[in-house]
Amino acid sequence: MAARQADVVLVGGGVMSATLGMMLRQLDPSLDIVMVERLDHVAHESTDGWNNAGTGHAGYCELNYTPETGDGDVAIDRALKINAQFEVSLQFWSYLVEQGMLPEPNKFINRTPHQSFVWGEDGVKFLKRRFERLSKHHLFRDMKYTESLDELGEWMPLVVKNRQAGEPIAATRVEYGADVDFGSLTRSMVDYLQSQPNFELMLSSPVHYLDQRDNGRWKVRVRNQKTGELTKLEAGFVFLGAGGGALPLLQKSGIKEARGYGGFPVSGQWLVCQKPEIVKQHDSKVYGKAPIGAPPMSVPHLDTRIINGEPALLFGPFAGFTTRFLKQGSMFDLFGSVRAANLRPMLSVSKNNMDLTRYLIGEVFQSHSDRVASLRNFFPDAGEDDWELKMAGQRVQIIKQDEGGRGKLEFGTEIVAAKDGTLAALLGASPGASTAANAMIDVLERCFPEKIKSPEWQERMKTLVPSYGRSLVDDEALLTKVRERTLSTLKLT
Repeated sequence: MAARQADVVLVGGGVMSATLGMMLRQLDPSLDIVMVERLDHVAHESTDGWNNAGTGHAGYCELNYTPETGDGDVAIDRALKINAQFEVSLQFWSYLVEQGMLPEPNKFINRTPHQSFVWGEDGVKFLKRRFERLSKHHLFRDMKYTESLDELGEWMPLVVKNRQAGEPIAATRVEYGADVDFGSLTRSMVDYLQSQPNFELMLSSPVHYLDQRDNGRWKVRVRNQKTGELTKLEAGFVFLGAGGGALPLLQKSGIKEARGYGGFPVSGQWLVCQKPEIVKQHDSKVYGKAPIGAPPMSVPHLDTRIINGEPALLFGPFAGFTTRFLKQGSMFDLFGSVRAANLRPMLSVSKNNMDLTRYLIGEVFQSHSDRVASLRNFFPDAGEDDWELKMAGQRVQIIKQDEGGRGKLEFGTEIVAAKDGTLAALLGASPGASTAANAMIDVLERCFPEKIKSPEWQERMKTLVPSYGRSLVDDEALLTKVRERTLSTLKLT
């Protein structure tokens, strides 16, 4: 059977692959692109609305992006970087909306104020210092801070009502924060791609074989799980955007750059309330500080969500220990990822992170009452019968080999690309989907270096993302210009 020839194969039907597909389609409409997805529809794993926080991660409310330093100060560099990266996503989505390639913004993004909330003297001291540091920078100039009970009652009524009298509390707020339904966004992007020539979507088709030919092109074999049909693909470029499934596929590729990488899987659960009389009283995302030893994905937050057009409140996520790399994966995923090259890094991470492992196992055995007790730190009047437990998505944190051959647990996202630029994979978790546009620009620059330097691609990139090639962290006038456009286009004001 002759192989189906393609220019690009996108593995995984999530937000990363869809974003890269949309960018490539605008940069070169002649490219023949094939997207393969192991499930029977796209955006059903980490990208699905119920499987992530839906927070447009901009650093406005996520306290783990601004850690305290040893001298009592607050480090803000990571928050600045993530905020600028999210602004890139907003610019790209704005372009797609303006061109009619995405539906009305409220189908996938809605204005939802981003707030940080703390209690206790130490928490208030930290948040005030964080506000002082961030609000001096133009990216965060619209942030507000208060310790006023009356103002807090307006900002977050459920959180403030019937709190313990005399307890120090404080909050920050950014009005134009966003709730993003990444599932709906991704499905809309894939719908558009399917309406264009030179694009094929293959569902229920996991990758069974991945190997590079002597001429540099990649052989990819997928088998349809419903019909049993085997399809042979051959492409000049392969992107592994399969969420937790990206690491095993990267290992299949055999590229030198994949050596030493491992994965630390973490599961998640939400407490969910869909009772209209409660949901309508809360219209924001309220983030607190993570418990000591918790992974970043477990920063507690009480969120307004709009998923597939339906409003709800979510609290969590409650992390848990798992050996699956995907929500619909196998319990043997972790063990199957062990290789000679990553055995030492994985063992050293396991040894050095026993507190994290114990924390995750402890989370698994919490009762419903235990979880609601945690919720009452944010919503004192929460009733157990108003909330139900739902599974969130799986996340695979990166285990990366250090210079000494040991392993380090990384809590972020990372692009791993072959030296010849013919294959790239995205590994890791938070901030993930929120920075998809910036991450895929990184893929383009590393894997299509000559094309993206061409005048044609440079001009098109600046059309897709007007700030392309310049720093929003350093250029206040540029930030003001692009933010005015995106907030208006996406109706976040």
